[in-house]
Amino acid sequence: MTFKEILGIIVTLLGTIAIPSAFSQQTPTPIASGHREILLETTKSWNGTPYTHYPFGQPQLTTIKLTLAPRTVLPWHTHPFPNSVYVLSGTLTLRDRDDGKTLVVHQGQAVGESVDVVHRGEAGNEPTVLLITYAGTPGVPTSTPAKGQKAEY
Repeated sequence: MTFKEILGIIVTLLGTIAIPSAFSQQTPTPIASGHREILLETTKSWNGTPYTHYPFGQPQLTTIKLTLAPRTVLPWHTHPFPNSVYVLSGTLTLRDRDDGKTLVVHQGQAVGESVDVVHRGEAGNEPTVLLITYAGTPGVPTSTPAKGQKAEY
């Protein structure tokens, strides 16, 4: 093989290596909007009680993942500000203590929780995993146990 033939092969190989990298540098990253699915948009809790105010002071969002063992119930408690619950897996029954109202929330559903109403969550026959987001303020607990009850988490 002659020097000219070897040089031709090298130039060809270099050309195949350089073309993809040059091409990738010229191809812009596509810009696209995301797909929005509103899981919850509400001005009241699941039991119909309107949200009337936000706490005063510096806003603080808190999101927790809460796992409940099968067939267990949380202690009775209240929340001082609006929050939403999304059921990642399992089933959650919300129960108000005073009037006995209940709502069953299934995997993939979201609900607005009660504010200043004593209630609890009850897990179904399998582990229940919740994603809860609170619209609160720094230094204010997201949950307050009812008298004689232990903390929710």
